Amino acid sequence: MLKKRKWPMKGWHKRFFYLDKGILKYAKCAADVEKGKLHGCIDVGLSVMAIKKNTKCIDLDAEENIYHLKRASLAKQSSLHSPLSFTSQAKVTAWLQSSDDMDRCTKGTLSEAQLLELNHLLRSMEVLHRTCSAPAINALQKQDSSDGSRPLVHQASNESRASITESLSEFFDAQEVLLSASSSENEPELKLPETLLELIRKRFSFLGCVENSGSQEQRRSCLPSPSPNTSNISLWNILKNNIGKDLSKVAMPVQLNEPLNTLQRLCEELEYSELLDKAAHTQDPFERMVYIATFAVSGYASSYYRAGGKPFNPVLGETYECDRPDKGFCFVAEQVSHHPPISACHAESKNFIFWQDVRWRNKFWGKSMEIVPVGTTHVVLPGFGDHYEWNKVTSCIHNILSGQRWIEHYGEISIKNSNSEKCQCKVTFIKAKYWNSSMNEVEGAVTDHKGKVVHKLFGKWHEGMYCGSPPSATCIWRMNPMPPDYEQYYGFTKFAMELNELDPLTKPLLPPTDTRLRLDQRLLEEGNIESAEVQKQRIEQLQRERRRVLEDNHMSHQPRFFQKSRDDTWVSNNTYWELRKDPGFSNFDCPVLW
Repeated sequence: MLKKRKWPMKGWHKRFFYLDKGILKYAKCAADVEKGKLHGCIDVGLSVMAIKKNTKCIDLDAEENIYHLKRASLAKQSSLHSPLSFTSQAKVTAWLQSSDDMDRCTKGTLSEAQLLELNHLLRSMEVLHRTCSAPAINALQKQDSSDGSRPLVHQASNESRASITESLSEFFDAQEVLLSASSSENEPELKLPETLLELIRKRFSFLGCVENSGSQEQRRSCLPSPSPNTSNISLWNILKNNIGKDLSKVAMPVQLNEPLNTLQRLCEELEYSELLDKAAHTQDPFERMVYIATFAVSGYASSYYRAGGKPFNPVLGETYECDRPDKGFCFVAEQVSHHPPISACHAESKNFIFWQDVRWRNKFWGKSMEIVPVGTTHVVLPGFGDHYEWNKVTSCIHNILSGQRWIEHYGEISIKNSNSEKCQCKVTFIKAKYWNSSMNEVEGAVTDHKGKVVHKLFGKWHEGMYCGSPPSATCIWRMNPMPPDYEQYYGFTKFAMELNELDPLTKPLLPPTDTRLRLDQRLLEEGNIESAEVQKQRIEQLQRERRRVLEDNHMSHQPRFFQKSRDDTWVSNNTYWELRKDPGFSNFDCPVLW
C-alpha cells in the first residue's frame, strides 16, 4: 500500500510496485504496469530511504513528495516485485544454500533471464545495505521534531548562506543519510548481515556486467594482488635534486606506480559516458550543455582515492583499446610522442564521438607535485551537429614526502560549442584553503549568447553534480560506489579494475603494442614487485635504444593510428578497428616494445 504525502495528508491506497533498473514504478495493478499506465515513478537512487521493520513500512523522500510504502499482507507480499521486499534476504539465503542451484550457476547453465533477475536482486540488496548503513549527520540528528513536516533533504540546505561553499557538505550528506527519525515510531533499521553480503560478493562476482544491454561479458571485480607497501621508499632521496623541475624524466621505483598507465587513465574519463548518451537525447541545447559540463567534471571523480600512486608512463608507440559494448563505446589510444610525452585517444558510440590529445607538465615544489595538462577535449554529438571543446584544470598532490597524501583540482573549465554560439559554460574547481576545508567543490553556470545565466551548477567532483539552487536542485550525476576493500587495491573504482583485465578471447585480437601485454605493469598487478622492477628497467632501456637508432638514421617516429591535424593536434586516422577486423594484428609490423 502507498501513502503519498502532500499537504494535507491523505489515506492509504493499494498499489502494485515494480522496480526496474533503480526506478520504482507503481500503478493500480500488474496489468496497468504492463500497459504503461503508471501512477508514478520514483528514482530510488536519488531518494532518501527509511525502513521500519516492525511495521513493515518503507519511507521514500523523493524531494517533491514523501512516499510511505506498507506491505498489504503476508499473502500478497509476492506481488511486490521490488527487490526491496523484506523477503529478499530469506530468498537469497535459501538460494545460496541450494547445492543444485549453485552447481547450475558455476557450470554456466543458468539462463540469461535468470542471471538478470539474480543480478538485479543482489545489486538491489547491496543498495539497500548501503542505505541502511549510512551514518546520520549531526544537522539532521539535532532537528526539532516539529520539522518532519518538510523533506529532510530540503531542511539540510534551506538556510540562507553567504556562498555556495558553506552548506554543500550538508546538502550532499543529506542525500545519503538514513531517515531514522522520519516518524515518531523510532523503530530499528533493517540491515543485511555482513556474512550474507560477503557470500554474495564472493559467489556472484562472475555476474559482472550481465545486466547491461543483455551482455554476458564477465568482468573482474577485484585485482589479483593488493597494492604493495611503499613505506620503505625514501622519496626525498629521489626528489631532493629535482625541486622545481619536470618529473616526467625522473625514474621512479615500480612500487610507486599503479597497475594502469596514462592511456588507460584517459579511458577512465569515459566511466560515466552515459552522461554523453543523455546529452545526445536531449533536445534543449542548454540542458545538453548541463550534461556535457557534468561529464567533464565526472572524469576527475576516480582520482579522489588515487593520490598514493602514479600511472605507468607509456612508451612511444604503445597502444590501448577498450571495447565496451555494455557501455556502447569503443576506445583506442596511442602514445604519439615521447619528448614531450603526448597521449592521444579516440572513442566512438552511436551517440557521440570523443577525442583528445594531452601532454602534462609536472613540477615538484618540495612538499607537493603540480600537474598541469595541456590540450583540448572534444565531444561531437552527430545528431545535433554539436562540437564541444574544453580544457582541463590543474591537479596537485599534497604531502608527497610525509603525512596523508591528498589530491585536489583547481582552475576553470571553459566549454564552448564551436558550431553554435547559443550557449557556453564555465565550471570552476575551487581551490581549498587548507586540507578538509570546503574541499573538492565545483560551481558553474550555463549562459546564453548574451551572458545571461540559464542553469546554475554546483557539487563536488568526487561526489556528484547538481543543477539549480538548493533546496530544489536536481541531481545530474552521482559517483558510483567504491568496491569492497578498495583501499587495499590502489583505490581503484570498479571500472578502473576492469581496464587492465586480459581475457583469453580478447588477447589474440590485440596488437603486440597493447598496454595489457606490457610485462612490468602486469607483474605489478600480480604482486611480483621484484620482477616488475627488472622488466620496467628493461623496457625503458629498449626505448632508449630505439630512440638512438632513429636519431642515428635521421628518422622520426610515425604513429600508426593517429595523425596531426592542421591545428597541430593529434586525431585518429580511423584505421585501428578496420585493421583489427581485417586482416587483424597477428602479422602487424611494429617495433618490439617489451
